[in-house]
Amino acid sequence: MKRFLLLLPCLLSPSLAQSPPEVPQAGHWEGSLQLPKGKLDLLVDLWVKGDDWKGVISIPAQGVKNLALTKISAGAGRLKFTLPGIPGDPAFDGAIGPGGIAASGTFIQGSAQLPLTLRRTGPAPVEALKAEEASGPQPLRAGERRVRFPGFNAFPLNATVLAGGAHPYFAVMVAGSGPTDRDWSSPLIPMPSHGGRDLAAWLKEQGLGSLRYDKRFIGSRDPGLDISLDAQVGDIKAALRAVRALPEAKGKKLLLVGHSEGALLSLLAAGEANALLLLAMPGMSMGRLIPVQVQARLEAAKAPAEVSRLNLAYLESVLGAIRTGQDLPGTPAGVAPGIAALAQGLARPESRGFVRDLLDLDPWTMALRLAVPCAMVWGDRDIQTWEPGTLPPAFKGTLIQVPEANHLFKREPRARTGLSGADAMSAYGDSTPLADLSPVAAWLRDLK
Repeated sequence: MKRFLLLLPCLLSPSLAQSPPEVPQAGHWEGSLQLPKGKLDLLVDLWVKGDDWKGVISIPAQGVKNLALTKISAGAGRLKFTLPGIPGDPAFDGAIGPGGIAASGTFIQGSAQLPLTLRRTGPAPVEALKAEEASGPQPLRAGERRVRFPGFNAFPLNATVLAGGAHPYFAVMVAGSGPTDRDWSSPLIPMPSHGGRDLAAWLKEQGLGSLRYDKRFIGSRDPGLDISLDAQVGDIKAALRAVRALPEAKGKKLLLVGHSEGALLSLLAAGEANALLLLAMPGMSMGRLIPVQVQARLEAAKAPAEVSRLNLAYLESVLGAIRTGQDLPGTPAGVAPGIAALAQGLARPESRGFVRDLLDLDPWTMALRLAVPCAMVWGDRDIQTWEPGTLPPAFKGTLIQVPEANHLFKREPRARTGLSGADAMSAYGDSTPLADLSPVAAWLRDLK
């Protein structure tokens, strides 16, 4: 095909042969990746700002909405862009067709290379432009500064430090699962959401300074894509070491603040801290929690019993294949697209080892070994992780349930029962205030 394209100008008239290469038209573009088990629709919005191309991508089946694209190149007859913060370094490189309304090429993620044609279908929606403006590193607030420190295996990690006050502790904040950056913003949340930044500001009101850092696969971008359990726990330990050298933390003890999956990982790094504040920690191993979460969503959707049994059996077979290093089972007819996508996500080659090592970690086995003060905090409206019904009686830490608080500890006045994932996520954005965290503030005041 390349040889045909090189010879083609020789068959044209001299005036056409000297025409400038095609440039894509700004606007809304659509295409589909052909996968072994169906197709995956991609929605891309492109526009020009100043001298630069800007753009966002949405992947409805995976809950990705208006993720800002990077490294956009839209000239010399080709359209190129990358998707930041997604394991496997997804990227597109395509030739622009006549009129600048189509681009055909290859979508690459990890070792997968799939043909993709994008076609312009109209102007870019206003919400896409607003979403891109809200993405990326946020402007510094009063008392903040950006730093970089060596993480696991000396890979540099980007972070923000916020100076505190008179409290004897300084916090190191660990984000939850997925492509979540230092501000706890994620492309999986369909609106600007910076819960970690908001929590850091709240900690400052309690007198605590903090360091929050980007994961090695979003914001910092480890080219080797080592996202193993050792690497991610090593990054937490490296952050604690780095804080000891900060002037803002001079003379302070270290409080490790982990959220969701970050709380679970923080238990593995607890020996480096003086106290732990674990927010929305999974109350059971991930291998048990994932099926429970899926079952709850099936029940909320009023799925028939036989449909639920089929989907849960398929999910358990996927988890079993990950545990034993086997190929994923075939996807039976009747498995929900969202559960099939979840299975593929859990088994991505670059993150499969991390998932395998995390699946059967029991948080309570680790919590019972803690030799430092610890508070575990859940929101009573959280549909992702919640306080378990029974707790080990030997656990000596503090248990706190925050009323009307969701997974990001934003205020959620709606009853937890019946909340769908989309309903819950609608209150994750920056426009929703934090819940009343007075019980957590009281624990911090007593922390010596």
